[in-house]
Amino acid sequence: MTQLPQTHVSTLLDDAVAEFARVTSFPLAFGGFEADDITTVSSVSGNRTRSLFGLRVHRMRGLGGRAMNEARPRLTPDYTRSQLITHDYDSEICAEDIVTLLAMPVIVDGRVRAVLYGGNRSDSRLRPAFLRAGVAVARELAHEIRIEDEVERRLAAREAELTAVAATAPERAAITEIPSDLLEELRVGHAELRTLTAEVSDPAVRGRLTELGKRLARMGTPAATETAQVHLSRREIDVLSLVARGNTNAEIGQALQLTESTVKSYVKTGMSKLEASTRHAAVATARRLGVIP
Repeated sequence: MTQLPQTHVSTLLDDAVAEFARVTSFPLAFGGFEADDITTVSSVSGNRTRSLFGLRVHRMRGLGGRAMNEARPRLTPDYTRSQLITHDYDSEICAEDIVTLLAMPVIVDGRVRAVLYGGNRSDSRLRPAFLRAGVAVARELAHEIRIEDEVERRLAAREAELTAVAATAPERAAITEIPSDLLEELRVGHAELRTLTAEVSDPAVRGRLTELGKRLARMGTPAATETAQVHLSRREIDVLSLVARGNTNAEIGQALQLTESTVKSYVKTGMSKLEASTRHAAVATARRLGVIP
């Protein structure tokens, strides 16, 4: 099963739990993502204790496990006396004095990927409008998970593609030894990779993409090596990669979500560090030093 980057998991789930509490009017809300038939609670709102944090709910166990198994919302108005669920998690649930409990599965492409819970410390009926609102929150979270899955899939596919290109030539082969069509593909791929990397907030994924970008850049460095003595920032390299493709400042700004003035600033500082008098000279020096291919 696809696992979302931890930073995205935390943000998506915290937002969903808070919204679930708001629209259903449950004083206590919590939730977790599913993996290997276990939902691990990692976000809690309105709690009095720490009992729910890290709770691991197995499929078919407890109210949440039943919701996971049946892939539909499950509600019990009297949790402790319910005979329709197992009571594996009574100590954690009862520590919060929960009487009414709702478990709402989050379904993506037919699979339960998370469970949102709402709890009330008194016996209360859930109004149909509140239930519909809770379903809407679960659907929105499912939509966000689907988007994150697609981003991860595309990044993985692009990384695999670029790695395959890198395997076709020695890492530090001379530019003259790389066929022109392959070199152009390498440069286009590197620029696209830098743009993708700039959009990724997860440190682990961004680190992997950054290292791959460095490997591709070294492939275009002449065999008569010249070690780079300059230290360009991540953004300066991003901008230079697109300058090398002939993009205007406006086009670079659109690709990297920067203002045109900010792009100009990065070009200027990059030129200064590379001791280049023009944009083209900066690109040439950066290529010679293996900063870009």
